Amino acid sequence: MESKQLMKTVVALFFALICNSLIAQVGGWNPDRVNDSKESLNEMIADNPKLQNLLDAAFAYVVFPKVTKGGLVVGGAFGKGVVFQGNQVVGSSKLKQASWGLQAGGQQYSEVIFFKDKAAFDNFKNKKLKFDAQASAVAIKSGASIDAAYHEGVAVFTKTKGGLMYEASIGGQHFSYHPVNSDRFH
Repeated sequence: MESKQLMKTVVALFFALICNSLIAQVGGWNPDRVNDSKESLNEMIADNPKLQNLLDAAFAYVVFPKVTKGGLVVGGAFGKGVVFQGNQVVGSSKLKQASWGLQAGGQQYSEVIFFKDKAAFDNFKNKKLKFDAQASAVAIKSGASIDAAYHEGVAVFTKTKGGLMYEASIGGQHFSYHPVNSDRFH
């Protein structure tokens, strides 16, 4: 009986920590997010310089400097990002993900999404970019091959910041986009 109570306490504590981390990311626009986004992208490029070629050729891109993901059978992820076209900030974005299935743990990671052309970027801006359950990202590791082709004009890369998660797909991610000049820019 005591072990059941301990297990319930551990599970409750786990979800409290995950929820606390997610709530901490829900605030308004943070000007430091631009710097954090650039720093995260620079770290990814430092780990794998071939990303610079994708960056140089991309029509636009969005960087989520910190995505928090957690779950125990039921899971979720949330992050706020900055959208760039060239080297200019053109908007903000929120990433949300819900999942169900074999998963346990929690982690934080950075994510960058490159848009090959205007059509792919327009799909993102019009909320038509959603990753299905089979979608995956290339995990950036120092010296690893990133010979991933664009899929429907989109290439996705992630870099783990910390934590341990059994299940690390990007399937089910949904995005919002708010241009700089809108009242919903955050």
